[in-house]
Amino acid sequence: MKKRLFRRFPKKKASEPQTLSGYIKAHYEQYDEQARFSTQHGQVEFLTTMRYIERYLKAGMRVLEVGAGTGRYSIALAKKGFTVHAVELVEHNIEVFRSRIPRDLSINLRQGNAMDLSFYADETFDMTLILGPLYHLFDKEDKRKAVSEALRVTKTGGVIFFAYCMNEATIFNWGFLKKNIQKGLENGIIDAKTFHCLSNPSLIFELYRKEDIDELIAGLPVERLHFLATDLMANYFLKQIDAMDQETFNLYLRYHFSICERPDVTGLSDHTLDILRKTHGVRG
Repeated sequence: MKKRLFRRFPKKKASEPQTLSGYIKAHYEQYDEQARFSTQHGQVEFLTTMRYIERYLKAGMRVLEVGAGTGRYSIALAKKGFTVHAVELVEHNIEVFRSRIPRDLSINLRQGNAMDLSFYADETFDMTLILGPLYHLFDKEDKRKAVSEALRVTKTGGVIFFAYCMNEATIFNWGFLKKNIQKGLENGIIDAKTFHCLSNPSLIFELYRKEDIDELIAGLPVERLHFLATDLMANYFLKQIDAMDQETFNLYLRYHFSICERPDVTGLSDHTLDILRKTHGVRG
């Protein structure tokens, strides 16, 4: 999972086309995802996500991760003995991912796009993880395609995890704490009335509020199991969290786990996780 919209603008090569995939590739060629996960504040998101994934894992399950990045989750699940398929768009991430796979592990890794998983048949996987693609889709139809494809390849009764970047964390951190709020309003990337960020491909990340997520999945054959904040306050106080000794950090995690599903705080998180069960079949 990735950094917030507006935190940095990737420097693009003059020859690189200004397309969504071009912006995404430029960003991830510069961004060190593994370094973030090595920090204590970065571990909060990973540990929270894995905590919920592990609730629904059963022996023999087939798992698909779409937008697998550099393999943090896929490798962790393969080490637990699960059959893992991983799809990633960015060549740089694929290279890093392959370099990190231990020799005794087998992961089916391929390049692909979340909106087109046609190389997989309907009802193939017991669990599907979409922990990044919806950060980078801006058109409603594209978002719906990605969600529909995840549902299609997941077995009826299977569980799908969708991750989102949230609006309020950027308004607070990038807008107010970093003193960019006026610039954002003047440039039209923040709505002056609602303070909803109005993103586009050049800004890399799409930002959501809970009502946007509810609208996206409305009418789909799913039931919601959990909606939670995966990092909550971790990126607001990252220096303080990174400075905690192990005992204090473990206590912080206990606190975080105890409140991460509270509806009065989930919208303040940088990232959220929507965990859904597929209730019946979807046409391919």
